[in-house]
Formats: sequence, structure tokens, C-alpha cells
Amino acid sequence: MTRCCEENDPDQRVCPGRPTQRAKEAKGVISVFRRGFQWALEAWVILLMFSLTAIVVGAVVFRKMGQSLGWTDEIARVLLAWVTYYGSALAALKRAHIGFPGLVERFSPSKRIPLVLLGEVFVIGFFLLMAWVGMEVYQILEGDTLVSLTWLPLRLTQSVIPIGAVLFVIAELLSLPEALRAPRLSELEVHPTNASSPVQEVRP
Repeated sequence: MTRCCEENDPDQRVCPGRPTQRAKEAKGVISVFRRGFQWALEAWVILLMFSLTAIVVGAVVFRKMGQSLGWTDEIARVLLAWVTYYGSALAALKRAHIGFPGLVERFSPSKRIPLVLLGEVFVIGFFLLMAWVGMEVYQILEGDTLVSLTWLPLRLTQSVIPIGAVLFVIAELLSLPEALRAPRLSELEVHPTNASSPVQEVRP
């Protein structure tokens, strides 16, 4: 008697290429976490951009009125750095950074995924190193404050270095399946027979 793979087949050993229920649940949890992570980053970056805009516009207005505020320039520089770090993590999550996909496409389909993974190793390794260096800087700045706002610790402003680096690594890992999808599709176009696993038969 022959039995083929069906969608409601509870025996996962019959269709080893099909993801298990636990794998589907894990994928769903990761998808929910990614949406929440993206929403939080977007909200935070938008808040930073509005704050930066308000401070810069307010500084110009007060300067025109002859009542220049001494702290606006320093805070604006800090907010610009924060927008850069947190915005880069958001861009990494959406795979919006400048890349060279044409360089990867010049290689054979079987080599594209290893090349993408190698690039990810270098990127993640760099940002892990930056997070470690950022923590070293964070320790060194103990007791220092801003020049214009002496009540604001410099540690707070520079904490964006390790935090932004860690967020970038998380974004890279969450968007890694998306980065691997294009090379896999290219490989399936070259070898269409690999697009679906052969039906296995189970004989009693």
C-alpha cells in the first residue's frame, strides 16, 4: 500500500522536508517579535527626529529673537547621533542599507548563500566589536557630564554606541531569512527540480 504526503498527515517522518508544528510555532513567535521590534524602533526614531527638528527650529527662533540658548547645539548633535545609530538598526531590519547584490549574483547559485552568510559574519562581528568598545567607553566616561547641561551625564549620551550596536545585530539576525531568500530563489530558477521534494512512499 502506498501513502503520499498530505497536508494533514500527522506522521512527519513521511515528509521530512515539511516543517514540523514546533518549527511553525517558532517561526510565528519570531515573526511577532520582529513586528514588535520594528514598531518600537520606528516609534523611537520618529520621536527622536521630531525632537531634533523641534530643538533646531526652536534654536533658530530664539537666536533670531536675540535670546540664544546655549544647550541646543550640543543636544542637537547628540540627537543626530542617536538618530543615526537607531535608524541604522531600523534600516538593517528592513535590509535598506546600501549593498552590492550584483556582486553576489556573479557567482554560481551554489556559492551565493555561503557568500551571504560570510558577509553576515563580518557585519555581525564588527558590530559586536563595536558594542564591546562602546561598553569600554561607557566605563571611562563615569562622572563626566555635558558642557552645557552639567546635570546630564555623558554616559547617557554615549550609551547609544553599545545599545545601537546590539540592536543592529538583532536586526541583522531577524532579517537574515529575508537576505537568504533571493539566493535560494535564484538557485531554484537554475535547478527547478529542487523546488519541491519528491514524494516518498511508505510501504508496510
